[in-house]
Amino acid sequence: MHDDRKLVEARLERVLRERIRPAVHPVTTPLSVEIWSTDGEPVPVADGLAAPTSPIATGTPWGTPWGTSWFEVTGTVPAEWAGRTVEAVLDLGFTPRTPGFQCEGLVYRPDGTPVKGLHPRNNHVRVGAPVAGGEQVHWRVEAASNPDLDASGVPFQPTPMGDKATAGDAPQYVLGEMRLAVFDETVWNLVMDLEVLGELMAELPLDGARRWEILRAVGRALDAVDLQDVNGTARAARDELADVLATPAAPAAHRISAVGHAHIDSAWLWPLRETVRKVARTASNMTQLLQDEPEFVFTMSQAQQFAWIKEHRPEVYAKVKEAVADGRFVPAGGMWVESDTNMPGSEAMARQFVHGKRFFLAEFGVENDEAWLPDTFGFAAGLPQIIKAAGSKRLLTQKISWSRTNSFPHHTFLWEGIDGTRIFTHFPPVDSYNCEMNGRQLAHAARNFKEKGVATRSLAPTGYGDGGGGTTREMVAKAARMRSLAGAPAIEWEAPADFFAKAEAEYPQPPVWVGELYLELHRATLTSQAQTKRGNRRSESLLTEAELWAATAAARTGFRYPYEELDRIWKTVLLHQFHDILPGSSIAWVHREARETYARLAGELEDIIAAAQRALAGDASGGRELVFNPAPHSRGSIPAGGASVPTGEGGVVPVPRDRGYILDNGLLRVEIDGRGLVVSAYDRVAGREAIAPGQVANLLQLHPDFPNQWDAWDVDAFYRNVGSDLTGGATLSVEGGAVRIARAFGASRVTQLLSVPADAKRLDIVTEVDWHETEKFLKLAFPLDVKADRYASETQFGHVYRPTHQNTSWEWAKFEACNHRFVHVDEPGWGVAVVNDSTYGHDLTRTADTTTVRASLLRAPRYPDPETDQGVHRFRHALVPGATIGDAVREGYRINLPERRVTGTAAEVAPLVTVDNDAVVISAVKLADDRGGDLVVRLYEAHGGRTRATVRVDGFAPERAVTTDLLERPLVDAEPPTPVDGGLVLALRPFQMVTLRLPRA
Repeated sequence: MHDDRKLVEARLERVLRERIRPAVHPVTTPLSVEIWSTDGEPVPVADGLAAPTSPIATGTPWGTPWGTSWFEVTGTVPAEWAGRTVEAVLDLGFTPRTPGFQCEGLVYRPDGTPVKGLHPRNNHVRVGAPVAGGEQVHWRVEAASNPDLDASGVPFQPTPMGDKATAGDAPQYVLGEMRLAVFDETVWNLVMDLEVLGELMAELPLDGARRWEILRAVGRALDAVDLQDVNGTARAARDELADVLATPAAPAAHRISAVGHAHIDSAWLWPLRETVRKVARTASNMTQLLQDEPEFVFTMSQAQQFAWIKEHRPEVYAKVKEAVADGRFVPAGGMWVESDTNMPGSEAMARQFVHGKRFFLAEFGVENDEAWLPDTFGFAAGLPQIIKAAGSKRLLTQKISWSRTNSFPHHTFLWEGIDGTRIFTHFPPVDSYNCEMNGRQLAHAARNFKEKGVATRSLAPTGYGDGGGGTTREMVAKAARMRSLAGAPAIEWEAPADFFAKAEAEYPQPPVWVGELYLELHRATLTSQAQTKRGNRRSESLLTEAELWAATAAARTGFRYPYEELDRIWKTVLLHQFHDILPGSSIAWVHREARETYARLAGELEDIIAAAQRALAGDASGGRELVFNPAPHSRGSIPAGGASVPTGEGGVVPVPRDRGYILDNGLLRVEIDGRGLVVSAYDRVAGREAIAPGQVANLLQLHPDFPNQWDAWDVDAFYRNVGSDLTGGATLSVEGGAVRIARAFGASRVTQLLSVPADAKRLDIVTEVDWHETEKFLKLAFPLDVKADRYASETQFGHVYRPTHQNTSWEWAKFEACNHRFVHVDEPGWGVAVVNDSTYGHDLTRTADTTTVRASLLRAPRYPDPETDQGVHRFRHALVPGATIGDAVREGYRINLPERRVTGTAAEVAPLVTVDNDAVVISAVKLADDRGGDLVVRLYEAHGGRTRATVRVDGFAPERAVTTDLLERPLVDAEPPTPVDGGLVLALRPFQMVTLRLPRA
């Protein structure tokens, strides 16, 4: 019997491949094809439809890299085909490569109406079912010749194809056959029957009766097929399979909610402009499939992608809106894009949901309960609170299954964030966000589901992503056969909300996971493409300032609050937080454009800030200098969120010593040796040395960096096996009030400025690197004389603690982690903070007497951008000895929100909003999005403890203040703020975030 099984399986594979699948289209006739190409940017649809064409034959090369060609396809349905189903099979020159990573097309009628997308595994266009004969076929196909970056067959090889400027002009594809064909539905259904049963059979136990039952039926079906007349005998073959296909699933079978899906990266191995077209092609496919398949449900996330269709393909958007209204094209996730969640700051993460949810509500009247992030590279511990504050309560992701060291112990669970908020979370055990409905995947989902003893349901996002066209008719057909099929999971098409409702109902007390969802992979995304990361951080800071000063000026002077400008800029920044842009894992084109975009946005935001501050400061001819402080903590005499005349400034003067220098302000004494290294940072107030004995800080360290795969994404633990300390060749001098250190290494140069302000225990370090290394990793090390079992890293609306030890594989796996503005290490009564203005990646190691914090500065991977990070970079860090967690929070904000000096007539600018407790941080001051003039203030408890604070707002009515969600809607179940003596008294839990809305007084 064992030999019989192998024979039947081998026979099935060959007969399907060589006889049955080809018989799906038994009769064909060629179509006439002409072409017009443009090597420039895509043209409007009307221009493509009207462009003059010339004949092109099958086998002809076409398509320069990143170019667009418009094919005109014409033909006549033969009269003898009357009464039969006919479709066109259009092969643009597709390769065996996965859909979404090669050429793609969108078919139009001559009047510009979109028909459907063309993809390697979805290349048919229905003509009629049945046809009358004699129909004229006339389409135009907008075809993108996107290069295959892995065309060599060897992944992660450096390639010039990632930027149009370096990709050359050699044709990328060879035109395949364009034909009209009779579609034999019976044969096609036989293919579906045999594929489902063959895939199921391969997953069943060898000694199980069901496997042998299927084996016998498949053998009988193959016997019934006349290989010289497949079309004439397909019905008889299907009859042999009817009984085994009709055997129902057991009541205890695992239940899979299939949801049509096409995960489309908003940029990755293609530029943003190409994603606009990928989304339109996929949406055209899916709206057509929804018409053909009444049980099918499709979901699409990322409001930005809907907005692109609306702007660029309104005719496709009309179909989408109709399908959404029918409840079968389901907007999911409620975010502007599927962003990275580790690196975006507090407000940016909140605005992802604000802008995403507002779009879905305005366009469709739809509000999501779930965050939908299947491919994001780990999840920050502040996210549950943000999801809940946006009005959602669930999360779906799949990416944690990619972890390489530890297997996550749950698929359905409650995820608890830093403030105690819990979110019902599901990881699809199918371990793919591109499920194809094949037996191997579905059997894996059933076996893999970790809650199988107490729950029965999981979800399977089904369809080809990244421009692969979404769900196919074949996937829908397979799911229909497995609605209830013995031996297989039970499949049902459902919207995400329906799945979650059923999953929660059957599993009312799931386990709880506390803290971040750390992905044990793709750790280098915290460092790759440093200029993109700097652009993001700077944009977040400038947006904070622009809203603050514009709201203050609008309240005080009648300044026009720039609603439209801020809305557009926020959406652009949020787009660039997509999980392959901000993480630095896209092609060169994407990051080149990102740098240009960030520079443009910075200019616009600087203009808004300058105009608002000018309105507040008065006429520049007044000659009085004001210092504006945008940070949420005061700077000496300068209030938070206000401005005053400066009373003291400057730093200490470096004093030469031996070949180095001393910086001493009476609070902190820093000694720099002749190598430019910090050998002492002495806290005079506490009488405590920060630098570990025998160690040096401000130490640049260089490692080889050649991961096993995923070059821009990964750093593997073995990088630490080899490294060099950059201690030689330093030239020291004094520049202003700073010690200037210059050195060279490899092909690169670095200059640092070290200074100590007059009134703070803080060593400021400005590092400028002209970076020209390849496959290297640059770190900035601070060995600290602190013994701690855990340390704090800032995340959204608070901080997360991580162990400093490696007791288990879970701790060991976190050898590279994320922080926002600070890392803080302490012993009872004394600690040290390392703060930054643009870096995210770091590592922390501990020996018996030393805790070393290292900021990750630069990498140099060669794929997908072979020139990653080449050029000049500027970083600001500060070492803060004697820092409490509150000091770390304050200094982190200060380094990211520097003061500004404006000349005018005003003696001061009082803050619009104040809070009397430094543990409570104001993260946003803005006018309400509905443009009614109300003030919105968002704040949070930043130290990790319970506290009370009084908030005062000038010119607005505290007695009428309401607590709102992130969308600025009143929370009916929230405890209202208490008005006391013209202020608002708040009682906050650890890390609690609160949004207040106040009307004008």
